[in-house]
Amino acid sequence: MPLTSDLLFRNGNFWTGNARSQSADFLTCDDGLITSVGSGDGSSGTHDSRKIIDLDGHFTMPGFIDSHTHFRSGGASLRQINLRETASESEFSRSVRRYAASHPPGKWIAGGNWDHEAWRSKSLPTKELIDEFTPSTPVFLDRYDTHMALVNSVALRLAGIDRNTPDPRGGIIVRDNAGEPTGIVKDAAREMVLKLIPKPSFGDLLDDARTALRHARGLGLTSVHEIGTERDLEAYVELRKLEELTARIYHVLPLSSFSRIPELDASMVPNDNFIRIGALKAFADGSLGAGTAWFFDPYDDDEGNYGISSDSLSSGRLEEWAVEADKNRLHLAVHAIGDRAVSEVLGLFERIQKTNPTWDRRFRIEHAQHVRPQDFIRMKRLNVIASVQPYHCIDDGRWAVRKIGENRAKTTYAFKTMSDRNIPLAFGTDWPVAPLNPMEGIHAAVTRQTIDGKTPGGWVPEQKVSVECALSAYTQGGAFASCSEDVKGTLEPGKLADIVVLSDNPFLVSHDQLKDIKVLMTIVGGKIVFAEGKFSDYHDDRSI
Repeated sequence: MPLTSDLLFRNGNFWTGNARSQSADFLTCDDGLITSVGSGDGSSGTHDSRKIIDLDGHFTMPGFIDSHTHFRSGGASLRQINLRETASESEFSRSVRRYAASHPPGKWIAGGNWDHEAWRSKSLPTKELIDEFTPSTPVFLDRYDTHMALVNSVALRLAGIDRNTPDPRGGIIVRDNAGEPTGIVKDAAREMVLKLIPKPSFGDLLDDARTALRHARGLGLTSVHEIGTERDLEAYVELRKLEELTARIYHVLPLSSFSRIPELDASMVPNDNFIRIGALKAFADGSLGAGTAWFFDPYDDDEGNYGISSDSLSSGRLEEWAVEADKNRLHLAVHAIGDRAVSEVLGLFERIQKTNPTWDRRFRIEHAQHVRPQDFIRMKRLNVIASVQPYHCIDDGRWAVRKIGENRAKTTYAFKTMSDRNIPLAFGTDWPVAPLNPMEGIHAAVTRQTIDGKTPGGWVPEQKVSVECALSAYTQGGAFASCSEDVKGTLEPGKLADIVVLSDNPFLVSHDQLKDIKVLMTIVGGKIVFAEGKFSDYHDDRSI
């Protein structure tokens, strides 16, 4: 990790994110904090000892904050089999065959990221596509949304899943017309197999995290909200000790572990601004692509299917844990995608607010993809943070209408409605479900052009947001969602010197070009952790 520099950035085109003073020409930072932001060239006798960086007029802004990632897992995914670009069942099968040919027999094959909606058939894959060349090797291949997976016959046998195995509560074992498992397991059924895969070593976790950090700093990410595990947290703490942590981690743990948070916070987390244990995550339902997002009305393409609620929600455990966690002033972040799930979570939040003492709680709904019109009012009344992922919009937009119809689609990924109603927006990616690049997310929110190129004017175009709204949701929104708006999210004296320099001005390029904007420099706490092109000589330490 590079040593802290006292820096003067001048000749820049700064977007501060601060409503009182949006633009500036120079910025100084000392000891990791911003000390001044203003007009002119910043020349002063007090600046003589600073390292001067001429930004040559480049657009400079607060560092990006991704409010929903599976960060360490994302690093792992870069080192596993990736099937996202396969365009048919046969290509899927060939890709797995090639990977299996060089993989140690008997050792689990994991990864995936496949998307059957990109195939002409739109049909779910089956175990027959991979059984022939994995006769002794268990296989677990996630769909990109991580709410269903394809497993082979070896994995089914190890999990004890056959035609007589009942669906677990909150999950589905997909079966053929004869009642035999096809290899597709959804939500809780997926967990029946996933739990059998050997846990990675601590060294593997460190390498995964290093890979993720390397990817993130080249994209201008200075903070991420990590939906992870206690072991992931241990890896970040170790990397911080080794001075290799180049992004700030707001670590979101499972709600079921709420009673351990005080112990973990006291025993593990360093007393600085790099790692914080954050909100607690729970699930209310599944995903739209898996047909398990929970709706009031059935799916248009699957008569009688309303989706499913999670086991913890239907059993009452989620509410029991949530009430106790809130009593202990721990923030809640609940995954809810279908409109029924969103409504049920809002009801839970309302009951908590009425029952527990008042405090600065920051309720979050993760995804909030499908919301009934009347529930926007409830979200605002509760000041619920919509932790949303714009890239999912342009991905799902290829086929969502087929599943839920035109009427429900009108309030799907309703970022403009949320913004207009002053519902707090925090943008993220859900990486590795979607690309980690913030500029792709900003492009998605501003244009809503689906990734198949079939909606150049935008899917549900009335829900497009402005460039300023998107940038704010990727900076201030993430800061507010992590209760850290006092130290980051804008460029102001006294805040952390987390800064990104871009190749182009997002306010001036055409909206179509937003996704092509590159990061030229990333600064975390006054340390230049990434630099390329004309700024490459400023990189403090090329060993990271």
